[in-house]
Amino acid sequence: MVGLSGKWMVLAATIWMQAFTGTNLDFSAYSSELKSVLGVSQVQLNYLATASDLGKALGWSAGLAVVWMPLWAVMFAAAAMGLVGYGAQWLVVAEVITLPYSVVFILCLLAGCSICWFNTVCFVLCINNFPSAMPFALSLTVSFNGVSAALYNLVVKSIDRSSSAVYLLLNSLIPLFVSVVALIPILHQPPPLCSPDPDVVKRDKRTFLGLNALAFFTGLYLLFLHPSDSSMARLLLYGAIFLLILPLGIPGIFHDREWLNRTFSSSFILAADDDDEVDNLQLHKHLLSHSYSATPNGISGENTSVEEGSSGETVMLGQEHKAGMLVRRLEFWLYYVAYICGGTLGLVYSNNLGQIAQSLGHGLMTSKLIAIYASFSFFGRLLSAAPDFIPMNKVSISRTGWLAIALLPTPVAFSLLGAFGGSALAIQAGTALIGLSSGFIFAAAVSITSELFGPCGVGMNHNILITNIPIGSLVYGYLAATVYDSNAAPSAAGLGEALVCVGRECYWLTFVGWGCVSVVGVVCSVMLFLRTRHAYHRFQTSKRSIICLSELVHTC
Repeated sequence: MVGLSGKWMVLAATIWMQAFTGTNLDFSAYSSELKSVLGVSQVQLNYLATASDLGKALGWSAGLAVVWMPLWAVMFAAAAMGLVGYGAQWLVVAEVITLPYSVVFILCLLAGCSICWFNTVCFVLCINNFPSAMPFALSLTVSFNGVSAALYNLVVKSIDRSSSAVYLLLNSLIPLFVSVVALIPILHQPPPLCSPDPDVVKRDKRTFLGLNALAFFTGLYLLFLHPSDSSMARLLLYGAIFLLILPLGIPGIFHDREWLNRTFSSSFILAADDDDEVDNLQLHKHLLSHSYSATPNGISGENTSVEEGSSGETVMLGQEHKAGMLVRRLEFWLYYVAYICGGTLGLVYSNNLGQIAQSLGHGLMTSKLIAIYASFSFFGRLLSAAPDFIPMNKVSISRTGWLAIALLPTPVAFSLLGAFGGSALAIQAGTALIGLSSGFIFAAAVSITSELFGPCGVGMNHNILITNIPIGSLVYGYLAATVYDSNAAPSAAGLGEALVCVGRECYWLTFVGWGCVSVVGVVCSVMLFLRTRHAYHRFQTSKRSIICLSELVHTC
């Protein structure tokens, strides 16, 4: 019983870490002031945003750290990097110290690396404590990373600070405080179970349903309740903290099976309940190994699968891919392009949100737009768990199919921004659609990578995939900044030597270009879906066969 409660405390600590370490999402809140103090162009500001994203490409360093260091030490190392990276930037913006642009670039890189290290700690905690419900744990905890900007926005408004530089100070201190709070659950996490009780596995998955419902309510709370003054902001902040503490109590409620049976309709069945005792991908690989071992000429299943995978003719879920094999797969490059033309594009949009709002005459709405993007990104991340909750006999859509559907709002949003960008309603609607789409992609990426290219090498393969983030951030941001600077004029109104662009022309051409890029992402995702649908169909057929066989054995 102690072990059961311990793992849920670890999950709560992971949720807190994710909720307060998505510090890159509030970049647009202070980017204008940072640009003003440094006296740089929009292109140079884009390089700083790229530096933060480039830190994510150093995810392999976090993987090495987890191997050689205890998990709590990795967590505090991440907090230390954030403390230095964001803290020094705050001193620069507050004009306490003066640093050259190159040093600020390195500080942004260090801050971005801290986020990646925190994410690695959270992934390891979920995998170690919920091996049989890993997709549910990952999608839930990663979702809370999307509300970081909304939470920081509440904190800033509650202390009634007029300068946006306070975001940098909070980015440096709050993750360190959360790390201290999370230390006790991490140090006392229960040992992993070799063979978890099937009843416990089933209860865990239903508990995650309740936790997702609570998370959805948390997102609505942060989206629709906007403080009018600092006292109201403090009240809403207390409510948000209470909602973040509530996950500690949900598992205890769901532990009572009698209460659970009275509350939930017996007609509602989780998709994952069909095979509580086994992991889907491991089951599929087990079936493949038996089928291939019976092939003629004594060719083993593993060798056959590698040969077919290299040729690109056959896709099999769960087949392990090393780096060399991965980059020879057409499916990987379709996935790579879909990601860089969807999720990464949404991230670049959020980085430019401060300048977009300012150029369109909605500068006072910047914090509100950040909250909208963060909240809808949160909802998108939650929706990424839909394939795990929907019974396969109700809706049979592969994860790659869901990916294609999730990319559709992005071109719609940029069309809306290009046509009606001057309207406050249009920019809010476009921001919401982009946040929803990119949030889904960010959260679903680990599961899709695991299914298409193997669960054992998912860490390495996912780090290869997200190399698209700094590349996309540099290319998309540079092009947008070039258009912005070409339409800008030097301002004498409090922005020093910085170039300021005002008017729809500042981002109209960028919106058109980004919209075309997002269409390419949709096309690639549809092609990926078409190439993998037969593999998912074979997997679901094999799964049903095992379930029927299991029921037959129990009947006999």
